[in-house]
Amino acid sequence: MNRIFGRGKPKGPPPNLTDCIGTVDSRGESIDKKIAKLDAELVKYKDQMKKMRDGPSKNMVKQKAMRVLKQKRMYEGQRDNLAQQSFNMEQANYTIQTLKDTKTTVDAMKIGAKEMKKAYKDIKIDKIEDLQDQLEDMMEDANEVQEAMSRSYGTPEIDEDDLEAELDALGDEFLMDEDSSYLDEATSAPSIPEGLPSASKTNRDGVLVDEFGLPQIPAT
Repeated sequence: MNRIFGRGKPKGPPPNLTDCIGTVDSRGESIDKKIAKLDAELVKYKDQMKKMRDGPSKNMVKQKAMRVLKQKRMYEGQRDNLAQQSFNMEQANYTIQTLKDTKTTVDAMKIGAKEMKKAYKDIKIDKIEDLQDQLEDMMEDANEVQEAMSRSYGTPEIDEDDLEAELDALGDEFLMDEDSSYLDEATSAPSIPEGLPSASKTNRDGVLVDEFGLPQIPAT
């Protein structure tokens, strides 16, 4: 059967907008090169016409320049058409990509919603509230235990009036300790005489003696 009818050609991949845009852009670049070449020819013909006098030769060059200009206009029209096609395909490609991204985002949100529902199934609000109540009760029990452990044993009962009187007395002692009047008495004491006491004295006979009671030898 294959020998008679032959085998069908394998189908190629479907057209891709990105590839089509690349092909159109490359065609546009090729046309731009042709237009640039024609511009160079026009400049050359224009320079020749400036140097030539009016006559058949100048008219011939002018006709060549007109033909080149017509080709340039044709290529410019083709380039503009290709640029518009590329722009339209780019817009379509952008729209398609945006729709794909939106679908991906929606699918991810759906999966996330399913995961959240599954997670919430394992969480019971009533159990959480019961757990909080249990923790609160345990904290209260712990506080009661601390209060019980901090009780003092064998402490005699003391009258509060006696404590207040003792507290007032302590205040008076503190004031006495802070009293600096004794410093004033110290500052009012008589001052110490300055200088050394005189060493010259006289005995009963009127003779000058030194500090040891011996007669002084008069200075020569």
